[in-house]
Amino acid sequence: MSSRREFITLLGGAAAAWPRAARAQQAAMPVVGFVNDSEATTDLATAFRNGLSEAGLVEGRNVAIEYRWANSQYDQVPRLVADLLRHQVAVIAATGSIETVVAAKEATATIPIVFTTGGDPVKAGLVAALNKPGGNITGITSTNAQLGAKWIGLMHDLLPNAMRFALLVNPRVRANTAGMATDIQGAAATIGLQVEVLYAETVSELETTLASAAQRRAGALMIAPDALFLDRRAQIAALALHHGLPAIYVNRAFPEAGGLMSYGTDWTDTFRQVGVYCGRILKGAKPTDLPVQQATKFHFVINLKTTKALGLTISDNLLTLADEVIE
Repeated sequence: MSSRREFITLLGGAAAAWPRAARAQQAAMPVVGFVNDSEATTDLATAFRNGLSEAGLVEGRNVAIEYRWANSQYDQVPRLVADLLRHQVAVIAATGSIETVVAAKEATATIPIVFTTGGDPVKAGLVAALNKPGGNITGITSTNAQLGAKWIGLMHDLLPNAMRFALLVNPRVRANTAGMATDIQGAAATIGLQVEVLYAETVSELETTLASAAQRRAGALMIAPDALFLDRRAQIAALALHHGLPAIYVNRAFPEAGGLMSYGTDWTDTFRQVGVYCGRILKGAKPTDLPVQQATKFHFVINLKTTKALGLTISDNLLTLADEVIE
């Protein structure tokens, strides 16, 4: 009887210890802070987690992830980053606009940061050099500012008789897209085309700005990378169709929402690489020893339904170039 009581006591003690052990294990997990300025990229968090798994890190098992989304409200990003610091994150994945990366860099000089950016991180003052970033920050650059010439080529192939294009930019992030605008206008000028830059920084301005593009007889619309535009992609796609404006964007989410085309970095691969770098840092690597990677995978998507709605004919050349055709 005594032995049975001792066994029950031991069993009860072990049962009580299990929750404590589970809590201790969870507390011991490193925490990754993931911040982005558009909740439209939540699907890319899966790619990020896949990158972490390459280092043997699985969310909920041996790593925790704190997600923060700014929903295209850039002024909220510093508050979100500060909240991540309060959660004592071991590394910050600052993905999205350059505002997000700058907010993380200004918030801490000690916690490692892994970023994505569409521009030149050296010119933006994020790192000292691509091969030797220096400090606590490194990441992946998708160099979207260099995609302008490609966009002009694709739109000219689609619309060989169009002489004027419009580029939609959010003036709040003009510093991010200034290089892209210059690149686009330069590429257009070499083949005798004109590109007018139009601005919209609120949802209400989108309608008037796209109407203005049509009134100015723009042959097509190019949409600069921006969280507001990404969040309102369905509205922009509908407005572009309403005004008869063929439009191209940097993210496949745009043609997926009814837009005509997208050409840009393969974001799935980019976010996976961010996860890989965060995993390597959690395993002991230092950001200063991890060179800034340049994205090498690009994705061209065409929405054929929108093509037909606009009364356009896609050339065999464009169809051959397309990585994905949405019907």
